[in-house]
Amino acid sequence: MLTPLSCADCHTQHEQAWNLALHHVFLNDCKHDSIRKSQFDTWLVQDFLFVREFTRLAANLLSVAPYSDFDVLLGGLVALKSELTWFEEQAVNRQIKLDAKKQEANEQFCAYMKSVRMQPYAVQAVVFWSIEQAYCQAWRNAMPIAEPYKEFADRWGSDDFKQYCQQLEKQTDIALQDASQEDKDAAVAACGKVAVHEQAFWQMAYEG
Repeated sequence: MLTPLSCADCHTQHEQAWNLALHHVFLNDCKHDSIRKSQFDTWLVQDFLFVREFTRLAANLLSVAPYSDFDVLLGGLVALKSELTWFEEQAVNRQIKLDAKKQEANEQFCAYMKSVRMQPYAVQAVVFWSIEQAYCQAWRNAMPIAEPYKEFADRWGSDDFKQYCQQLEKQTDIALQDASQEDKDAAVAACGKVAVHEQAFWQMAYEG
């Protein structure tokens, strides 16, 4: 008999790693306006480079998703298109260049996402949800936040983004119901790997 599994279960099995990822010092420094502009800009450029690759994961996820999941995933792709444009506008406003080299942590995270594209839909869906949920929850945890970073917290910690993550979670849970035990085990492991990558991702602000 297959063991029931949900996104929440995947998260709970890596609770310590996720706690570290969702309460990183980077977020606390943004909250209290104690991070240097250069540090935040370093992170922001790396995030742009990451989102470009994340968009490829989103496109691949759509290509293997059941039709019932199209609406939410297509909405996510539209939002990613808007976000990439927003990054370009931020670069102009903050006078930073986006054509940077990925830091090692970013390279590893992007390589991991690329490898995930070969996994079954349920595993990909858990990874995709985990990444989106990480941004949403982490920035919500940092609220209220210092004025210079309010725009960023409002983007990734908004109620609309939270609702989108909940929609992703709901359809991912359905995919997990029909997954094999092997795929469920892979999904649990993947959720933990995302947490570790997320911790390293925030840290890049201090290593640029």
